[in-house]
Amino acid sequence: MSLKSFAAKIFANRIARKTGKWMNNPAAAQKKVFHSLLKSARETAFGKDHNFDSIQDYSDFASNVPIRDYEGLKPYVTKVIEGQPDILWPGKPIYFAKTSGTTSGAKYIPITRASIRNQVNASRDAILNYIHETGNTDFVTGKMIFLQGSPVLTEKNGIQLGRLSGISAHYVPKYLQTNRMPSWETNCIEDWETKVDAIVEETINENMTVIAGIPSWVQMYFEKLSSNSGKPVGELFPNFRLFIYGGVNYEPYRNKFETLIGRKVDSIELFPASEGFFAYQNSQTDNGMLLLLNSGIFYEFVKADEFYEEHPKRITIEEVALNVNYVMIISTDAGLWGYNLGDTIQFISLKPYKIIVSGRLKHFISAFGEHVIAKEVEEAMQVASAQTDALVNEFTVAPQINPENDELPYHEWLVEFERPPSDMQRFVQILDVQLQEQNSYYYDLISGNVLQTLKVTKIESGGFLKYMKSIGKLGGQNKVQRLSNDRKVADGLSLFKIKR
Repeated sequence: MSLKSFAAKIFANRIARKTGKWMNNPAAAQKKVFHSLLKSARETAFGKDHNFDSIQDYSDFASNVPIRDYEGLKPYVTKVIEGQPDILWPGKPIYFAKTSGTTSGAKYIPITRASIRNQVNASRDAILNYIHETGNTDFVTGKMIFLQGSPVLTEKNGIQLGRLSGISAHYVPKYLQTNRMPSWETNCIEDWETKVDAIVEETINENMTVIAGIPSWVQMYFEKLSSNSGKPVGELFPNFRLFIYGGVNYEPYRNKFETLIGRKVDSIELFPASEGFFAYQNSQTDNGMLLLLNSGIFYEFVKADEFYEEHPKRITIEEVALNVNYVMIISTDAGLWGYNLGDTIQFISLKPYKIIVSGRLKHFISAFGEHVIAKEVEEAMQVASAQTDALVNEFTVAPQINPENDELPYHEWLVEFERPPSDMQRFVQILDVQLQEQNSYYYDLISGNVLQTLKVTKIESGGFLKYMKSIGKLGGQNKVQRLSNDRKVADGLSLFKIKR
């Protein structure tokens, strides 16, 4: 065993003990975070406006701090962007993470010294937890690649600005610097296709042991590696043992990945965002991710189907239930207060608190009242692929409200196949039945002849990449929208449909 492997095991055991302490006292961990956040921000403009000095408990907090999304918090964020101190958090943030906004262009999410420290520590702890659980340290001496955005930062009123993944690139621990790939110069390439080509050239002859990134973009990297070498990725990198991912559900990609790799590898799912690092997979034998309750974030939850009521009920970690779709609300050590992240989650364990990401609050199909969410279509696709010989690269779902020839409306699944099913009718039937079993509203609409069975539209090879490039969202942290309640994505993909 190398010195680095030995040290990693010792460090992993230490972190596991630390994690175990707050896991066994989750309510106390959240209470400590809650009071620490309020105390720190009491003299900020936001704290004064919302009576932080008189808040004694959670009930007081919920009465004084309304739920807001970015638009609701924007008047405060604007002042921070202008360079004013002590607005949302003491002093000024050290970064802005720039993300794509939905209604007002770019969003600028503040990142403080405290919040970036928690981001970095959570990433580290996810890997150390894996080492503690499995005893596997072989990968620490090999090369590691993190497919991410450019680390080049700009400046806005004295505060550095960039994408979260690019900011994170500045915080790779010193003991991993010699293992990290690609080179700094390659990582700074802005054009994604050019960047992936350069990464392939740099890594194809290296001893790659850990590969990390959003599955859709790692898939592109794997495909180019296989094309250039004529070998499966697992043969090209015989010591590749660990895939780390986040941003989207891996399951719809798993079959394709295992085909490209040529074997199974361990994986760790992460739940990071510009607003904070929320959870990571803490077990190779259980599903879901451990919600991080001691990392500078106080959580509230609102049932998704009640969220748009006039006064939706807000609850804390102690009141959540299993298998309920919740909107996750956060207050953080970066100065986001009662902040609607936009993600929906479900708890699959309460001892410890483990979650899955079920989708986005605004990403659903309910053109007929069915309220289908991302988790449901992804699980249906996973089952249909597993029970047929289909291999899927990418897909999205949209309603077809006004079909031609007086047909009944339906859900259109736009799918890019690596290998289409030999029996498309059976594939469609499995998809539809799986969706009906998960969503009773959809079942009622099908059985009541309000909707007809879903239809699959084939998208040409590389069609999704071409679409993402056409809207300026190729690579980096960008993700294909899994489903939508309108035809915008579906119409954008229409140029890449396979003509029958």
